[in-house]
Amino acid sequence: MSSIGTPTMWALFAGFVVVALALDFFALNRQGAHKVSMREAGVWSLVWVAVSFLFMGWMWWHLGGLGSDTAAKATADTKAVEFLTGYLIEKALAVDNVFVFLMLFTYFAVPAEYQKRVLMLGVLGALVLRAVMILVGAWLISQFHWVLYVFGAFLVFTGIKMWWAAGKEPDLESNPALKWLRRKVKIAPHYDGEKFFTVVNGIRMATPLAIVIVLIGIVDLVFAVDSIPAIFAITTDPFIVLTSNVFAILGLRAMYFLLAGVHEKFHLLSYGLALVLTFIGIKMLIIDLYKIPVVWSLGVTAAILTLTMILSLVFPPKQTGGGSYPFAAKEKE
Repeated sequence: MSSIGTPTMWALFAGFVVVALALDFFALNRQGAHKVSMREAGVWSLVWVAVSFLFMGWMWWHLGGLGSDTAAKATADTKAVEFLTGYLIEKALAVDNVFVFLMLFTYFAVPAEYQKRVLMLGVLGALVLRAVMILVGAWLISQFHWVLYVFGAFLVFTGIKMWWAAGKEPDLESNPALKWLRRKVKIAPHYDGEKFFTVVNGIRMATPLAIVIVLIGIVDLVFAVDSIPAIFAITTDPFIVLTSNVFAILGLRAMYFLLAGVHEKFHLLSYGLALVLTFIGIKMLIIDLYKIPVVWSLGVTAAILTLTMILSLVFPPKQTGGGSYPFAAKEKE
């Protein structure tokens, strides 16, 4: 499978990710457990978005975007648009991750000061998982062209399913993963700082924080299965697929704290994401009949997401009663 990724580009990208994660971990350890403010989340969100666009600009320049070679310039322009489209789609789909994380944190009554570390571990798990799945997906597509049709059909199915589930409150009590964990693992009735295991009445148990980490890992897996086929509909270049995914994920933690307080305002966004997935799935299914230009994909995706966000503000959700913490309440009974 052809790719613009040279050994130098891969090495620079890998080095950047390692440095970014190291700085993030250093800042996390230095600050310690604390509640992330909207201002801090906003600043970090802007930083990650700016870094992503700087990378896109560097890639465009490196491929000859400013040169006189017409062919090189055309390639640079195409790859930059592919990266931007993939980044936007992955960023949009990550919003659904944010909403599920919020539901988990609320259900398990995770103290605000512990959420930052949990999300950091979740980001690490997502990065490793995405890298593996993207490499496997790229190999499958290079060997079996019909896999694109499977991905397309899956995305259409997922889009319809997401539309059907939009606006409905997820029921964690009936979640198979949580039920299995409760049967197999002894769960402590309380938190013990940021520890994942504690001792209660002489018995070693997993803290609720450990259970949240496991469930976030499962969420990452589920969303990776949805989002990775979506970006393969935009480009099959492994370098673009991986870099756009990684940059979208690196800002996930900051985006969570930024959106956690205003998630209800964008209550129609799930419908928009469902339409985006369905559109991308159809694009993949008709790829051998008509190849929809990447610029059109970018425009349609941006238009759908913008429209659903505007409609969410114009038609606010109906107010419901305050939420509760089912897990905490159950343990107190």
